[in-house]
Amino acid sequence: MGFIYNIGIKLAETVLPCIAPFNQKIKKGVVGRRETFSVLKENLYSNDKTLWFHCASLGEYEQGLPVFKALREHYKAHKIVLSFFSPSGYEIRKNSPIADIVVYLPLDSKRNAKRFIDLIKPELTVFVKYDIWPNFLSEIKKHNFKSILISAAFRPNQTYFNFYGKHFRNALFSFEHIFTQNENSKTLLRAIGYDNVTVSGDTRFDRVSSQLEMDNTLNFIEQFKQNKLCVVAGSTWPEGEALFINFINKHALNDIKFIIAPHNIKPNQIANLKDKLKVKCVLFSEKESASLDTAKVFIVDTIGILTKIYNYADVAYVGGALGSTGLHNTLEPAVFGVPIIIGNHYDKFPEANALIENGGTFSISNQQEFNTILTRLIENKKDRELAGSKNATFIKSHKGAVNTITQYLNI
Repeated sequence: MGFIYNIGIKLAETVLPCIAPFNQKIKKGVVGRRETFSVLKENLYSNDKTLWFHCASLGEYEQGLPVFKALREHYKAHKIVLSFFSPSGYEIRKNSPIADIVVYLPLDSKRNAKRFIDLIKPELTVFVKYDIWPNFLSEIKKHNFKSILISAAFRPNQTYFNFYGKHFRNALFSFEHIFTQNENSKTLLRAIGYDNVTVSGDTRFDRVSSQLEMDNTLNFIEQFKQNKLCVVAGSTWPEGEALFINFINKHALNDIKFIIAPHNIKPNQIANLKDKLKVKCVLFSEKESASLDTAKVFIVDTIGILTKIYNYADVAYVGGALGSTGLHNTLEPAVFGVPIIIGNHYDKFPEANALIENGGTFSISNQQEFNTILTRLIENKKDRELAGSKNATFIKSHKGAVNTITQYLNI
């Protein structure tokens, strides 16, 4: 399996530059990876002490951030290298204050892994959740550097737990310790003989809980909301937006406000959404010149403010689970004590399953179900507040992963 894997990496090194001109995301990754080693050479010196944090993308960065902050505070004299595999993480967090150097992770060839680790020489490496690269981890182990995996969540059908997965199982054994989100993941690791495992829970609970300590005020949202009941649709995709377009155009009452924050903010798609709504809409980009108080729908055509916007929600919808794109972050609205509606494809998201079982989150699969649940939450204040309270309590009761990890690291 290892031979096939390494052939696949070599093939990717050849193919990706060829298709990059036709795909902007791939192009950013290809160009960014070409610069990684020169960036490291320019910013690292032989006497530097370093830590290395790796995240697949933005979601894993947010997940690991509470641990990163604790390590940053403790290891003040160290340089921190933060790497991303995906452009969606790198492009948004390339100026992260948590790190001294932010780079794209090179493809996981043996040559790249050796060169990367020889340059960084990390005293501690932290991988987040699932982005596990065998050659990098093998090189770390070869040098006897310390590495941990945090917020890991495993499923029985993953390669590690199948007869053909020895190469990837070996990668897991390169970690000094693995911190899992749940008992099931720990059981799977124990079944393959990996015993250095602790169920810490999900660091995202600590991450979203810290949001309550921040200033979440957005004056333009207050001007738009006008103390009326507000439904926030976050990280929406077209299939979810269609539900809102239908509901707003046919059923929404005059005293209800709606905020829609699409995942894709390309101008043509924002314009298409606005055109389909038969009520007064205002875009974030128009807020300085528009009459916010008289608008029915506020469309967020920017990124980076959705978490604060959830603070103004009375009901939230989180996108992704109606289609095949994957459910977005349900914990962000839950921490504010907001009832949540999601699509029906959430099986791979244990926190969504738990929120539904807890009674504060509701799954829908079609327009009728959406209309029924949203209408009940709008019209029945008691049901709405009870569901929101259940979500807030759930978040509070699952904090503590960061403390478990930092205690292990003696910081």
